Amino acid sequence: MAEAYFNYLALGRHAAISAGSQPSGAINPSLVAVMAEVGINISGHMPKKLTKEMVLQSDLAVTMGCGEEACPVVPNELKEWKIDDPHGKSIIEVRRIRDEVKSRVIDLLDKLGQ
Repeated sequence: MAEAYFNYLALGRHAAISAGSQPSGAINPSLVAVMAEVGINISGHMPKKLTKEMVLQSDLAVTMGCGEEACPVVPNELKEWKIDDPHGKSIIEVRRIRDEVKSRVIDLLDKLGQ
């Protein structure tokens, strides 16, 4: 959700890529549904494994509850967003998480001078 919102709202001025230390094999159908509700299609996205190359190429990393062993070391800046994991949550809770992610992405883009 964060990658999709960031890339949608950044209008090409910045780019985001989402990856995890232990990604699942498929995107959560609830995420696809709640993002479609706001006009963003993420049905073609697949979870990606975080690589060293991704970390080295980034100016900023935002983590969402990664464990100490899995969190990346980023050459420039690292932010931690404490956001609930939508896995196993009701659609109402996933919508709340979606809206929180959007709010944080907007704040981040404002700080980046978007």
